[in-house]
Order: sequence, then structure tokens, then C-alpha cells
Amino acid sequence: MIETQQAGGSPSGTSTPIKVRKLGHVVFRVSDVERSTRFWTEIMGFFISDRNERGMVFLRHGSDHHSIALTAADPGEGLAGRERIGFDHLAMEVGSVADLFEIRDFLRAHDVPIVYEGRRGAGCNPGIEFLDPDGYQLEVYASIDQIGWDGVSRPSSQWRRAASLEQVLAEPVEGARY
Repeated sequence: MIETQQAGGSPSGTSTPIKVRKLGHVVFRVSDVERSTRFWTEIMGFFISDRNERGMVFLRHGSDHHSIALTAADPGEGLAGRERIGFDHLAMEVGSVADLFEIRDFLRAHDVPIVYEGRRGAGCNPGIEFLDPDGYQLEVYASIDQIGWDGVSRPSSQWRRAASLEQVLAEPVEGARY
């Protein structure tokens, strides 16, 4: 039986620093990125925010840089499961980059496998990606770019990839409020 609890607590009485503010985005591995993009724009009514150099498409329905992202299933990628179409990862927003440091320490202390930390490209959101007990990839992130009334996103020339949370702070993107 799964217990319910108030926000901030857990059934076991332990405390976690992971305080999800909202569900952020879902990434799907698809067989045909262009066909799926047409579905998400023409049928579902989403807007394209960006495309990255790897062919990923980032789609939005509100002001967050993306709510859905599409990436091609890639049998040559070499990562288990990435060759199949389906779910890639679910991302959840937390309050700040400072929270991400605390979360990273907590995950490590609980032997949760971390598969990525830092900042990727489009959306410029720093985050941590890790696996749940069944191997589903989850992400917690902070400070995703917002799209204004003009519908224009940050130019790709301003994307700054970072391979660690420390690098995120040392090399912030223009206008970042970390």
C-alpha cells in the first residue's frame, strides 16, 4: 500500500531536498523527427522553440523554452535503450541551482546513479539526470529559458554547454539568474 503525505515529507519520515515545483518537460525518442514534429505542431498545437545541432526539436505550449522534445532513436548511440523509440526522460523543475548542488549530494549519498550533470544546449537549463530503480531517466533542473511574447528564443550562439554544476556557475549564460 502506498501512503499519502503532505508536501515536503515522505511516508518513511526521511527528508529529501528534491522539492519539485512543476513537471517540466518530456523527451521522446522517435523514428522520424520531422513526422513527429508535424504531429506535435499541426495536431497538438505546440510551437517550435529550437532545433539543436544533433537534430533534436524543442517544442513549447507556454513560456517555458520547451515542454516536449523529440530526438531520433539512434542504434549507433551505444547507450542501452536509446536505440528504441519511446520515452527518453521526464524533467522536473526545482527552485534554484543551489538546490541542484544539495540534490546531487543527496543522490550520491543514496547511491542513485547520476548519468549527467551540467547544462546542455537549447533552453540553457542546468540540471542533473539520474535513474530510478527501474532505469527510467529523470531530470531535475532549474532556470529554464522563457520565451517572450515575440516567440523568439535565445540564439544558439549563446548556448553554453557545461559538464558540471560547478562549470554552470563558473560560465553562466547571458542573463542567467543563478
